[in-house]
Amino acid sequence: MESIGMAMVGREAEQAELAAFVKTAAGQALVLRGETGVGKSSLLGHAAAVAEQEGYAVIRASGVEAESELPYAGLHQFLHPLLADVADLDDGSQEVFDAVFGRADSDPPSVMTLGIAVLSLLSLAAARKPLLLVLDDGQWLDDSSADICGFVGRRLAGSPVKLLVGVRTDIASRFDTAALPELPIAALNDQDAAALLTQRFPTLGKQIRRLVLTQAQGNPLALLELPAHLGGAAIQGEPALESLVGDLGMPLPRRLQRLYGSRIAALSDAMRAELLMGALDGAGAGARLSRGEAGSGPGARYRMRDADEAVAAGLLEIEPATGDFAFRHPLVRSAVVQMATPNQRRAAHRALAQIHREHLERRATHLAAATVDPDEEVADILEAAAESATKRGGALAAVAWLTRAAELSVEHTSRSRRLADAAFVAGHAARLGQAHRLVQYGLAPGSTDSAASVLASAYQALYQDGDVLSTHRQVALAIQKLRDTGPTEADEVLTRLVNLLLAISQYAGDRAAWERTQALLADLGDLITERSRLYGDTWSDVIRHGAGSAEVIEQAAAKVAGQEPWEVTRLAVAAYHLDILSRFRPHLRGIVDRELETGAVASGMVMLHLIMLDQMAVGEWDGAQDTGRRVLALAVEHGHELFATQSRAYLAQLAALRGQLGPARDLQAEVDAWARPRGLGFLTQLADSAGATAALSAGDYETAYLYAIGITPPGEFRPYAYQASRTLLDLVEAARHTGRTEQARQHALAARDADLPKISPRLALLTYGALAMTADGEHEAAEMFALAEAHPDAARFPFELARIRLAHGIRVRHVEGRAAARRYLVPAAEAFERLGAAGWTERARAELRATGAVPRASMLNLASLTWQERRIADLAASGLTNKEIGKRMHLSPRTVSSHLYRIFPKLGITTRAALRDALSRTEEGPQS
Repeated sequence: MESIGMAMVGREAEQAELAAFVKTAAGQALVLRGETGVGKSSLLGHAAAVAEQEGYAVIRASGVEAESELPYAGLHQFLHPLLADVADLDDGSQEVFDAVFGRADSDPPSVMTLGIAVLSLLSLAAARKPLLLVLDDGQWLDDSSADICGFVGRRLAGSPVKLLVGVRTDIASRFDTAALPELPIAALNDQDAAALLTQRFPTLGKQIRRLVLTQAQGNPLALLELPAHLGGAAIQGEPALESLVGDLGMPLPRRLQRLYGSRIAALSDAMRAELLMGALDGAGAGARLSRGEAGSGPGARYRMRDADEAVAAGLLEIEPATGDFAFRHPLVRSAVVQMATPNQRRAAHRALAQIHREHLERRATHLAAATVDPDEEVADILEAAAESATKRGGALAAVAWLTRAAELSVEHTSRSRRLADAAFVAGHAARLGQAHRLVQYGLAPGSTDSAASVLASAYQALYQDGDVLSTHRQVALAIQKLRDTGPTEADEVLTRLVNLLLAISQYAGDRAAWERTQALLADLGDLITERSRLYGDTWSDVIRHGAGSAEVIEQAAAKVAGQEPWEVTRLAVAAYHLDILSRFRPHLRGIVDRELETGAVASGMVMLHLIMLDQMAVGEWDGAQDTGRRVLALAVEHGHELFATQSRAYLAQLAALRGQLGPARDLQAEVDAWARPRGLGFLTQLADSAGATAALSAGDYETAYLYAIGITPPGEFRPYAYQASRTLLDLVEAARHTGRTEQARQHALAARDADLPKISPRLALLTYGALAMTADGEHEAAEMFALAEAHPDAARFPFELARIRLAHGIRVRHVEGRAAARRYLVPAAEAFERLGAAGWTERARAELRATGAVPRASMLNLASLTWQERRIADLAASGLTNKEIGKRMHLSPRTVSSHLYRIFPKLGITTRAALRDALSRTEEGPQS
């Protein structure tokens, strides 16, 4: 497509759609998708011109291939002018942008947090005049920026902001799955292609014209560039076909790139050098720098100068708004880079590294490409950039920088260390095969093993195969070897091995494995970090080793900003074992999305597990199911069968809580079949716990008891059995309902004697509840129940609190009478119903009916009715027919029937006769 004056050939429909897009009042986004050279950039320019005529402020940005690995470089293009112009941005949003663009040493935000901050900034900027954001070459935008563009683009409705994006069809990008509206840009039809060629080359010979039309296939850029390739003789109509025919077997983009190459070759050396600097640094797309000027942010780019020669050659154009030189097309940029010699490219990169000396990651990018021989100073810079990227959710970029740093290391020990670091990060980024290859690459000549290779192979064996037996042995031996060498540069590798051994021991859930681990840690003495000791205490057996750890974990939670994602994950796992995970959940939410894309995917999956567990604990069961399904899909995608099975175990537990017995038992069986032969006690205990919960939901107390004692015998808490304390109520209730009152009491007393209330708030609630259920006298039962109900964290565990209230209400009914019991049974029934615990809801309702009270619809269900539904329900409960109700409400009888059909399940009833009772607000029934 090309302009003829102010008109375009063959794009009337697209122009009309873009004009409507700009002029509509609603904020929205649109993606233009088409092949290289089809005219997306021209259409984007047309839309920008229309917007400016309509009074819009227009901000333009471009994706650049050389920057596609730099996190948030593209976003900086869009936001840099706004951040400089908007003065009244709130402190919270400003802190988010400071973290993202490296102006503050704080933890980078999640996609949602950053997206909301961007929306706030755009809203402030658009308060003065509407705003159009135009992004060209979106396929080259870095992943972090593309994710934010997608998030923002889906939420522009109701704002005076629009987003327009151009992407190529032949290159995969984040915009392929961004769920934004699209406008496909097709090639010109034959008639329009001929018209464009005639307008631009009226004297073109018939034979050349026919060949150009055939080869261009309606691609506007090809129609404009192919004739020029033939030279002046062809323009006059002479049959200079030879050079064109020789290229016919090439794809069209490559042929066009060769055309630009011939023009580049004709330039002066100085001009080619200037073009190369601009091409390697994304010139003409965003914030500008002059030669020698230091970079001011991730979006700052080199500004080409004295380039009129390239403009005359049709390689550059001048941006009207800024006067800057910009490449006419991305293919020009590619041709400039490809035609340069390796020495020329390295020289340009060295100059750009000096220009960007104040921006660590951009400087590292250029130094990595500029340096050939080992250079320890450059390797140190790349290592620092990798650390920065890791903390900002860029683990994949960190692996590349660490690998390059290793290649540039002067000494073999530094090379091996950096490759080991790269392998460690790759393992956490779910690139287990790459991690193994990196450590093999870093082995000394003649060496067959190293601590780093053990680390990589153990990660692979654990995550992919669930191998805890051989990995425990291999990692323990590697730790012993490092211990015997004494303190060295390998201290960090030792810490990584120790933390991995702790994780292996946790998954093994085996007393013997843990005792070997604890003995080895004791033997290491001061070589063990305080954090590793904390993990060992909390991950192993909180009853025996976790006392006093909660305060340390909570203090650490306040300082997690800027830490590596795997370190945050380990702390959060410790918090979960101590039932204080809710303190961490906002932070996990803030970083999990970024890690799942370009960061530490393995850590991100663990974070999702932890978020799911906290959702289950606090009663957000719908959210927990969504989270569980999400992490299961990720684990399967990345081949982490251990995490996939763990996800199924948590989903089995959730299904059991909800009374979905079929799915719960199917998932439980799947987990058990995979985990038990591998000796994964952590997972088999989860399966047994799900089995006990499902049996309790179904009222099958004997089966529940058998599952519970499979985890721990009554009267004790099996050492290093992760689920032993968590199934306290399960064992007690199952024992009571099967006539094993002595065992139930014995187990409750064991919880008291083990000081479980001092370990965690949840264990305190469970212990007081168990003591109340099994108390010999009513005074003790009332006292223990009061302690449970009044616990400051009781409301954080609504399911456990409802179970305790139900059990106490049943006891009170037998001792004090039906009226007294309703005080406990009503809130228990409502909590179960609100949670969606079907089996427990029915049991609580049955107990309420035994008190003479009719179970009423919960306030939640009543609140779910619309005003019209509530009115119809009230009239139906009063005895009116559908026809009579319709007459009063001016509805047809069929409409009334449809409303009742929707009302019944909301109130948990199935018949019209139950409406009156369901809508009753009276909690009191006949007195006993």
